[in-house]
Amino acid sequence: MARECAICGRGSKAGGRIKQRGRAKYLGGVGRKTTGTSKRQFKPNLQRVKALVDGTPRRIYVCTRCIKNGKVVKAVK
Repeated sequence: MARECAICGRGSKAGGRIKQRGRAKYLGGVGRKTTGTSKRQFKPNLQRVKALVDGTPRRIYVCTRCIKNGKVVKAVK
């Protein structure tokens, strides 16, 4: 599956997952300590949509933000 929106180009972003232990200071502890970090990916919410592309109906992957904002012209069934 293509991990990119056909309209706005929104794709996967890299990020980090942080593991922590301990109790927060405002709860009476000595503070949270980071015990490990690992890489992860934030993936866009892509939907397979039948839309008009250059006047012809095609199936494309589009993010939900583009669908909500009306940037997709859906094909007639």
